[in-house]
Amino acid sequence: MSAREDILNRIASALRDSPATPEIPRNYRRATTMTAEQRLEQLVDRLRDYKANVFVVPAAGAPAKLAELLAGTASIVVPHRLPEDWLSTLLSVGKDDAGSPAVEVDSPERRLTVAELDAVDAVVTAAAVAVSETGTIMLDGSPSQGRRIISLVPDRHICLLRTADIVEVLPEAIARLDATSPQTWISGPSATSDIELERVEGVHGPRTLDVVILT
Repeated sequence: MSAREDILNRIASALRDSPATPEIPRNYRRATTMTAEQRLEQLVDRLRDYKANVFVVPAAGAPAKLAELLAGTASIVVPHRLPEDWLSTLLSVGKDDAGSPAVEVDSPERRLTVAELDAVDAVVTAAAVAVSETGTIMLDGSPSQGRRIISLVPDRHICLLRTADIVEVLPEAIARLDATSPQTWISGPSATSDIELERVEGVHGPRTLDVVILT
């Protein structure tokens, strides 16, 4: 008998003798009890507690806010279906003007390499949904959010989120997502700590997270 056959026989034996799986209770809360204003306030509080930079602006003010945040930035990457009007103020300045970054577009036809992504200063994406209770923003790989890698390699992530996409509890967010999509769940800038609890940022993703919430 080979080692593989021995392992598979042991697994089959363990499963055969295992007790029946108990029914999982699903009586948890699935819907919001908050108003839209309360969800917004709670999300902002959670994100700031996680050391994210949060800006609440009218939807029409997105281009100006992005231009302000990216002033002095040399280069950015965006997914290929990021709404163009969000970048309108930025692009109208022109690449040759001071403070206007070069814009790299990651698309199915032109997938940027890890080295290329590592060379850009920031990434700008949309978001699928956010959970106010946990302060979690979720990206689902849709064209306005792009591949997971573009939001993980650059050192700064600017994420634009509509208030209509803020829910209160996790089951609400899960119901909006495709379980087969490549998801990224973000709760503040990437951070970890060593055995002495010294916080280190930028280990597993962006060191800086800017969230622009569009009302």
